[in-house]
Amino acid sequence: MKPAVFLDRDGTIIEHVHYLDDPKNVRLLPGAAEAIRALRAAGFVCVMVTNQSAIGRGRLTARRLEQVHDEIFVQLRRQRAELDGVYFCPVVPTTDDRTVVEHPDRKPGPGMLLRAARELDLDVSSSWMVGDALSDVCAGRNAGCLGTILVRTGVGAAAAAAVDGAADHVVDDLSEAAGLIVSLTGPALAKASDAKELKR
Repeated sequence: MKPAVFLDRDGTIIEHVHYLDDPKNVRLLPGAAEAIRALRAAGFVCVMVTNQSAIGRGRLTARRLEQVHDEIFVQLRRQRAELDGVYFCPVVPTTDDRTVVEHPDRKPGPGMLLRAARELDLDVSSSWMVGDALSDVCAGRNAGCLGTILVRTGVGAAAAAAVDGAADHVVDDLSEAAGLIVSLTGPALAKASDAKELKR
């Protein structure tokens, strides 16, 4: 089983655009591609998990969402970065409380993370969740992740005060989050990888 970093989309990897429905409006946040590249180089699987209630609200089709994600992939590849998986939840929330699990797949529910873990053979207990909202942090905690990080990009700057200790760490952006994750757990991954090589 492999460790992962689960990444929110809007405000974490790309600029936050309310109900993003046009690939032309996709903009990678500065340093996002480099951060993903660094995480994968350190041995982490990078998985994007995103709430997409715009589909449930009829503002966006699944096909259009796929086109938006295709554009994210194109922009990442231009900077030699890749995502290992993408999961989304179209469920429309009925409450503004970002700590309430209304549906297992919708963050703060852990469903997308746990499904990725099953399908990609991931060790959630060695994994991290990074996002710009309280719901992201709670999803990581509810899934049993090793750690959670709130980034101040997107809505994170406003959410930081409300998080009130729910996140294990609060940092400026994905670059800083990646550096923190690698510094805290990268050496352990390298040691485990070396041990596997010696056994061969």
